[in-house]
Amino acid sequence: MFKPIPLNLPPYPFKITLKDNGHYIFDEIRKKHLFLTPEEWVRQHFIKFLINQKKAPAALIRIEGGLKLNQTSKRSDILIYNNSGEKIMLIECKAPHVNITQATFDQAGRYNIIHKVKWLVVTNGLDHYFAKIDYQQHTFSFVEELPDFEEL
Repeated sequence: MFKPIPLNLPPYPFKITLKDNGHYIFDEIRKKHLFLTPEEWVRQHFIKFLINQKKAPAALIRIEGGLKLNQTSKRSDILIYNNSGEKIMLIECKAPHVNITQATFDQAGRYNIIHKVKWLVVTNGLDHYFAKIDYQQHTFSFVEELPDFEEL
């Protein structure tokens, strides 16, 4: 059973319940209780961070959106849309004990072949990487801090 640990994100008051087979966390975006895994702990924290600190409207956040990549069904962890309905950010979440490696960035990059967002984020709740993609120059650059939603 997963025991929640402090992350490198602000603490938030989550609704966590104990049921027969473990802990569940209430997902305010999907309006349902989800089995609390280490990755879900990171995902829920990062969603709260986006809403509370970066002022992203909850209505513009999509969680575990399906996509087809090379005839294989995949799920992106978090997608953020702008006010015009365009995808602008893809966030790949890993459990805190999972090191962020090149393979993690490769996974996010493969998903972005489909999504074509201008911001890629990779996090394990302890380490966060923010990359801005410039499609005209065919480059990307890492930034220290994620801009507020209005600046994306």
